[in-house]
Amino acid sequence: MDVKRDILWRVYISFIGIVVLSVCVFARALYIQRFEGNHWRSMSDSLHQRYIPLTAERGTIYSEAGEMLSTSVPTFDIYIDFYAEGLRDKKGKRFFENIDSLSAALAGHFNDKTAVQYKNELLAAYKKPNNRHWLLKKKLAFEDYKALRDFPLIKLGRNKSGVIVETDSKRLTPFRLLANRTIGLSRQYVSADRKTKSQNVGLEKSYDTVLNGRDGQKLVRFIAGGTAIPIEGSETDPVNGQDIYTTLDVNIQDITETALMKMMLQSKGPYGTAIVMETATGEIKAMANLGRQKDGSYYEDDNYSLRATEPGSTIKLATLLSVLDKGSSKPTDMVEIGGAGRAKVGNKMVTDAERSPKPFLTVQECFAHSSNIGMSKLALKAFGENPIGLKEYLHKYRLDVKSPIDLTDVPKPTMAPLDQKGSAQGNMLWMSFGYGIQVSPLQILTLYNAIANNGRMMKPFLVSNIQSNGIIRRKFDPVVISENICKPSVVADARKAMEMVVTEGTARKAMKGLPFAVAGKTGTAHVSDGKIKYADGVYQATFVGYFPADKPQYTCIVVIRTNPHDPVHYGGSLGAPVFREIATKLYPQYVEQKNATQYAVVIDSSNYFYAGLSSDIRKVFADLKMRYQDSVQQNKWGMVYASNYQPLIKTNNVKQQLMPNVKGMGLKDAVYLLENMGVKVKISGKGKVSGQSIAPGTALAKGLTVILDLS
Repeated sequence: MDVKRDILWRVYISFIGIVVLSVCVFARALYIQRFEGNHWRSMSDSLHQRYIPLTAERGTIYSEAGEMLSTSVPTFDIYIDFYAEGLRDKKGKRFFENIDSLSAALAGHFNDKTAVQYKNELLAAYKKPNNRHWLLKKKLAFEDYKALRDFPLIKLGRNKSGVIVETDSKRLTPFRLLANRTIGLSRQYVSADRKTKSQNVGLEKSYDTVLNGRDGQKLVRFIAGGTAIPIEGSETDPVNGQDIYTTLDVNIQDITETALMKMMLQSKGPYGTAIVMETATGEIKAMANLGRQKDGSYYEDDNYSLRATEPGSTIKLATLLSVLDKGSSKPTDMVEIGGAGRAKVGNKMVTDAERSPKPFLTVQECFAHSSNIGMSKLALKAFGENPIGLKEYLHKYRLDVKSPIDLTDVPKPTMAPLDQKGSAQGNMLWMSFGYGIQVSPLQILTLYNAIANNGRMMKPFLVSNIQSNGIIRRKFDPVVISENICKPSVVADARKAMEMVVTEGTARKAMKGLPFAVAGKTGTAHVSDGKIKYADGVYQATFVGYFPADKPQYTCIVVIRTNPHDPVHYGGSLGAPVFREIATKLYPQYVEQKNATQYAVVIDSSNYFYAGLSSDIRKVFADLKMRYQDSVQQNKWGMVYASNYQPLIKTNNVKQQLMPNVKGMGLKDAVYLLENMGVKVKISGKGKVSGQSIAPGTALAKGLTVILDLS
């Protein structure tokens, strides 16, 4: 019995021991999983190999003259891992020794909180359990990040300070509002997974694949403490995005946007747009879009130049061209208008905005005085028996298809049906003076530009070429859509009619006293658009034309939408004054003196470009006590570009075995760089480098000689 009892006792003890041990193991596993899981997971992550991405730099968008319109600069999000070993050693001695000086440095540099507030936030975050990713600062510019790296505690490095740096980039537009919507602002939205994301528009979207480039990667081995050691031979270099050069002229854009802004602030209308096109080529020199914000200010919030609306009387050019080309009427034919300001035309009662000065007008006078009665009678005579005939002419003028401009999300025009019995004739009559058809301001401009260009219709475009490392990869030449949209005699008659609009018609008052001749057409459309009905009294005021009238160089359209029942709502009162200001400022600079680009005789010191050692460039700005944006992180060489006194230092990528870009450098820097790469240098001229005989990015060969032009 004693033996049996002894055996049972041993079994019980063993069983109890196993149970206790199992409970301890389970409890320890639970503790590690719940309270130390993140620590061991991060330790696991730090002791293995993995590929990390190398982000490609997005390409830059430039103006016609090479001014930077949109570029990428890095931003930095700063986090702290309060459970980093360096912050927990010796009961947090290092943290508590540095918290006061760190708080003072943060308060002194950022000036957004007091040192006491920073200290309280840091202490609270330190005491919070498992706080491994606490946000200290978000979206820091590079100069702020550089200053932060020298702050107490942070300067000790990641292992001792727990600081985690996450790099991102943002698009910078040095010219701010100027052509912002056309260039492509970044719109933020909340996605289905409740994350805030950005969506590009404008050129940023249209040329996204060109600008984006291709990301690279490199294999690294993480050792204890999270230090990454690159593994040789495993790196795939990122391919930076290509740069696009636009047709936009910053000076013309500024003149256009300023003139439009002045009228928008005066009229307080919901939105306005203005476009300037080079007549001979179709190049868009300026595209301004201003929408009224809740606070009463105006911002480039949408591309109103592409929005399809009923154009009103500006469509009368298409009607005039159609009836003259068909031969149903001649420019000098008389049309009975009457004196009542309204008349029955076909089966429709048509009203003029203003009574005709005479009971009978010639065809050209009907156009000049913008008579709805006259133009609808001409359309009835030409297409009354066959309304679809007008549609065929509208197709010839490309008013029933999307504009071919190099932007995405271009809307397609709409028009009332002209092939249905009972309504076809009425729809055709309304269409003859701008209703029942919806087209964009850009399409109206393209038609008027064709007449200014002697009947040759040009494709509107915004991008002239795509470059990479200073080498043109693709060039976009002017494209002719239609060599002759109508007979030469019809073009001449239409141009005469548009000149009459200015000399004796609806734009007479607005254009009186101009020192040079212009031609164009006013338009005032009663708006019915979405929630807005005709009864609301909203109008769209337009002026479209070209200058100088005898030898057109620029074609311009201005469209302004009014508030309900605004007494000032005519194209001659809102659109024409803006056109006049634009033309008046462009004429002496671009017509009389084609090579002049600035009002000032002296060089504009707010715009400049230099290149050289990044450290030298920074020293110059430091000595001058000038603030600047810096996007150069590791690269030794940089280039500084400035507009409107806002300098930006960007990386000048110098790669072995490829010819570097030394434009903008001083001779000393250029010779030093090239000779160290085995390239012989010859010099022509004095000053900084303005040109090089071998294009950047060219493969280097032994004994190569480059000629540097200095100016």
